[in-house]
Amino acid sequence: MQVPFNNSYAGLSDCLFTRQLPIPVTKPGLIKVNHVLARLLGIDPEWLESGEGINVIAGNLIPDGAEPIATVYAGHQFGSWNPQLGDGRAVLLGEVIGNDSERYDIQLKGSGQTPYSRSGDGRAPLGPVLREYILSEAMSALNIPTTRALAAVTTGEQVYREQVLEGAVLARVAKSHIRIGTLQFFSARGDIDSLQALVDHVIARHYPDSANADNPVLSLFEQVMANQASLIARWQSVGFIHGVMNTDNMLLSGETIDYGPCAFMDTYNPASVYSSIDHRGRYAYQNQPVIAHWNLACLAQALVPLFAEDGQSAIEIAEQALAEFPALVGDQINFRLSQKLGLTEVQEKDDELIQDFLKLLESNKLDFTQSFRRLSELPVEAEGVNTPFDFPEFAPWYERWQSRCSKEKITDKARYKNMIAVNPVVIPRNHVVESAIAKAYEGDFSLFHDLHLRLATPFEHHQNDALFTTPPQPNEIVRQTFCGT
Repeated sequence: MQVPFNNSYAGLSDCLFTRQLPIPVTKPGLIKVNHVLARLLGIDPEWLESGEGINVIAGNLIPDGAEPIATVYAGHQFGSWNPQLGDGRAVLLGEVIGNDSERYDIQLKGSGQTPYSRSGDGRAPLGPVLREYILSEAMSALNIPTTRALAAVTTGEQVYREQVLEGAVLARVAKSHIRIGTLQFFSARGDIDSLQALVDHVIARHYPDSANADNPVLSLFEQVMANQASLIARWQSVGFIHGVMNTDNMLLSGETIDYGPCAFMDTYNPASVYSSIDHRGRYAYQNQPVIAHWNLACLAQALVPLFAEDGQSAIEIAEQALAEFPALVGDQINFRLSQKLGLTEVQEKDDELIQDFLKLLESNKLDFTQSFRRLSELPVEAEGVNTPFDFPEFAPWYERWQSRCSKEKITDKARYKNMIAVNPVVIPRNHVVESAIAKAYEGDFSLFHDLHLRLATPFEHHQNDALFTTPPQPNEIVRQTFCGT
C-alpha cells in the first residue's frame, strides 16, 4: 500500500523549507488510526494499523512519493517579534488529494530535531499528542474548521520536560500549514520574490477566485480576513480558548491549529485564561476577536509590498481593508450567538438580549455549554422542569426571549431542532481530557478511546453520559493547560 502523494509545496523554492527526514524511534506502538479520515485521504486504514503503517507514522519508514520537509516561518509570540521560527518538531511528509478533491498536508508532529528546533529535542510527549488528537477531532465534530488527527503512535522512547514522559508522534492533516508567520518571514527579510511565490501558491491552493480579482493580493487578504472572522466566531460560540494565538499559529487556510495550552470554558467567564504561559491574559476568551484583528494587521503589514507599487497607496489599501474586520467579526459572533438562542432573523435589540443572557451566566457562575443546551430544551418541555436557571433574574429575561421568539414565523419544535443542532451536549471537558491523559501514561488508553468516540456526536444525548457532560467538581477543576514544547 502506498500513500497517494501529490506534492506542491515541496516543488517551490528551497528557501521556503529544509529537506528533512524524520528521526527514527526505538519501538513504535499504535495508539489509534482515524479510519474515516484515512479513507477520505485515499489511504487504507488497515494498512496504517499494520507494522508498515505504524513505522510510517513513527517516521521510521518513508513511503514512496513522500518529500519530507520542515518549513520555515517567523511570528509574533505574545506580541514580541521572533524573526525565525519554523517546524522545530514536525516534518511535512507530503500532500494528497482527498476523495473530496481537496488538497491536504500530512505532517508528523514529534518526529525529531530539524534546523528550526532551537536546541529543542524535536519530540512530543504522549500527553500533548493525545490532547491534540481529542481536541482537534472534537472541533471537527463541532463543525469548526481545524487540523485533523490521522493517527498517533507511541515511540518507545522518553521525552524530558519538567519530568520524564513517554514519547509519541501525531500524524496531523491540514489543508495546508502555511501561516501568517510564513509570509512574515519573507516580507521582513525583503525577499519579495519568495513572498510573491507564496502568495501565488496560497491563492491557487485556497482562494482561486482571487486570481481573477482586480487586485489579487487584496482579494486574498479579504478572504483570509473573512475566514478568520468566521473561525473566531465559531470558537466563541462553543467557549473554546485557543491559548496561544501567535501569528505563527494562525493558518491562512482558516483552520484551527496548535492544541497545546487550549481549553474549553466550563463556567462562563469572559476573562477565562487556561494557558500556563499566558501570564497577562493576552489570549483570554474575551480578547480573541481583538487578537485576531492584531494578527491580521501583521499579515497586512507583510503584504504591503504586494498591495501596490506605490508604498503609500499600499498602506492605504491595507488600512482600509483591515478597518472592516471589527464589524465583520462582531457580526459573525452575533450571528452564531443568535443561532444558539434560536433566532433566525436579525432584529433591533437582539445584541442586548444576547449580552444580557451572557451576563446572567457570568453573575450566577453557570456552565456555558449546559446553559445553552438547557435553554434549547425549555420550550418543548412542561413547566416546572428542573433547569440551571433557578434564580429570580432569569424569569424576566426568559419572558423577553419568548416575546422575541414569538415575532418569528417558526414553531417551538422547529426552534428546538435548530438550537440543539448548534448547542452541543458534550465538549472536551478539561478534567476529563486530563484524566484520559493521566490514565494513558499508566498504560490504560480506554478513557481516551471512550472520550474520542463520545465527542464524535456532540449534539446528541447518550445514555450513561454523566462522565462526559457533567461540569467538574471543585476538586476537579483544571486551571492551567500546557504546551508540549
